Amino acid sequence: MTTALVHAGLAQTLDLPDSFDAINDYFYEQGWTDGLPIVPPTAERVANMLGGMAWRHADDLIAVIPPAMGRATLRKIATNCVMAGCRPEYLPVVVAALQAVSEPSYGLAHRQTTTHAGAPLIIVNGPLVKQLKINYGNGVFGPGWRANATIGRALRLNLVNLGGAIPGEVDFCQHAHPGKYTYCMAEYEDANPWEPLHVERGFRNDESVVTVVNCEAPHSATENVQTDPIEIMRTFASTMATLGNNNIYSQGHPVLVLCPEHAVHIKAAGWTKRDIKNDLFVRARQPWGLVKNRGKSKGPVIPACVDQNDDNSMVPLVCEADDLIVLVAGGAGGKSMWCPTGGGQSLSVSKRIETAPC
Repeated sequence: MTTALVHAGLAQTLDLPDSFDAINDYFYEQGWTDGLPIVPPTAERVANMLGGMAWRHADDLIAVIPPAMGRATLRKIATNCVMAGCRPEYLPVVVAALQAVSEPSYGLAHRQTTTHAGAPLIIVNGPLVKQLKINYGNGVFGPGWRANATIGRALRLNLVNLGGAIPGEVDFCQHAHPGKYTYCMAEYEDANPWEPLHVERGFRNDESVVTVVNCEAPHSATENVQTDPIEIMRTFASTMATLGNNNIYSQGHPVLVLCPEHAVHIKAAGWTKRDIKNDLFVRARQPWGLVKNRGKSKGPVIPACVDQNDDNSMVPLVCEADDLIVLVAGGAGGKSMWCPTGGGQSLSVSKRIETAPC
């Protein structure tokens, strides 16, 4: 007995044995998975997934994904969402994320083939966060939440099956990190004493928005003792401005995820989000004399403020303070998280998540 399956990347169906193991073995052998078992994408499951954006036509072209230049129609995206284990209501989030990484400023063609250990971090804001139960609190970067796990995984499967980013063949990421399986979070807006990320970026508070940034794995910035913002910033700056991360050589849009406890201390002292960014823009630096002969010193951007004839001139992590992304997420405790990026070759992009027309 066979079952008809929708192909993950081509406009065709496959007849395979009606066996979960046989289907998974076949998909794995073709390079259509991330190494984990997939949900078999039957025509019925794909049709059900498409119901998550019933106002759209299944053959609508959403994006063209490099380097294979695969045509990401809604049907193909939905197929990969089925494989990832998504619910239909997650489909608009995956579509918005795919649109975001397809913007030129994200630099997807290079991100798909680079040796840098980056992965697309999906940050979700707005009403859909609670509607879809996307985790923003304890364990925000970890396992246990279906929405986070499957939305991030669906983006990865689309990048592999439509963009051709097969590890070791096209994707030459030297070490990679677990975020290349899935890397999806939401902002803890109720714990954020300032405006949330999407409002800061010009969207309405009642809009749901995806921001995608190509990030390394989160690095802990632990400060369980100091409560003064200046001292907290000293800890952050020491964690952030290291000679081993790409941002000191080519800047970009790195991400600081404040834990709620740190946000409370900083806000209580009267600081704004801009104060945080301005302080770290000045404080998180390394001298040009250390930067110039190592790492990515010949990267795409060295800010004009750096005097390259002066070894004591200080090199910032970002070209300007507003390039630092600051948001609030996580559980109780004094640990914030720092997510470096690949630098100025890949910038963050925000996209509104489509909802059904009125």
